[in-house]
Amino acid sequence: MNLRQAAILALLIPAASLAAMAQNANFSTRVEAVRVDVLVAENGRPVRDLGLADFEVLDNGVKQQVDLVSFEQLPLNVVLTLDMSDSVVGERLLHLRSAGLGLLDGLKKGDQAALITFNHMVVLGADLTADWSRVRKALEEAEPTGNTSVVDASFTGMMLGESDVGRALVIVFSDGLDTSSWLTPGAVLDISKRCDAVVYAVSAGQGPKPEFLSDLSEQTGGRLFEIESTKSLSVVFRQVLDEFRQRYLVSYSPSGVPAEGWHRLSVRVKGRNVQVKARPGYLAGY
Repeated sequence: MNLRQAAILALLIPAASLAAMAQNANFSTRVEAVRVDVLVAENGRPVRDLGLADFEVLDNGVKQQVDLVSFEQLPLNVVLTLDMSDSVVGERLLHLRSAGLGLLDGLKKGDQAALITFNHMVVLGADLTADWSRVRKALEEAEPTGNTSVVDASFTGMMLGESDVGRALVIVFSDGLDTSSWLTPGAVLDISKRCDAVVYAVSAGQGPKPEFLSDLSEQTGGRLFEIESTKSLSVVFRQVLDEFRQRYLVSYSPSGVPAEGWHRLSVRVKGRNVQVKARPGYLAGY
């Protein structure tokens, strides 16, 4: 089962079967070439002038030969994964639609987008497509109802983002904690260690800290935004897209490290006092 098949099946089969599907999905371990999305900032501003010789990558403490550093060269696969439970009504729904439409306006030629909505079910509004009008239409037609399955939806969003060539950006929005997922947070976090998708999560409201979204964004090298009101959603969504475009894609072929197991990653920039954000590692061989 490849990633696109798994993602589509996640939207068609009964929710109780998601756990079995997650265990059987065939994720690439990418041992031949490891790709790492890296954000480099100096005094809070992205650094844009780095090249191959500027980066140092340690895999399980072993220095690696960096093969490729690119910047804004690959198209994006942007998967909007949006809470449509019964709490997203009135102004919240208007703000969410406006934020999603604004993000689509910020895409560039070659980029693809998709829409997943979730309540007690995970629903494919629009598959990955360069025809963004399909995604707009699906977003405008989505209506809130039911409970919240943010864990199941995050799993599906990552697979859908990785199912085609490009850099996978998964934006997960929720205004509450999970109440109806079948997958466990631990299972989805484990899956995130085996794929390249970067998850940026947005949590709205004043409830308990969204531990799962915090862990997922950290594990994938993304970021969690906690906002008090959905009024700021449009600004946050555009900030996410702009920040993701500022990231470098660093690639290397692992050498001198085991072919299986957890690989701890450390990405550094030589000779500069900068802040570097990337995924903390990857799981290979399983």
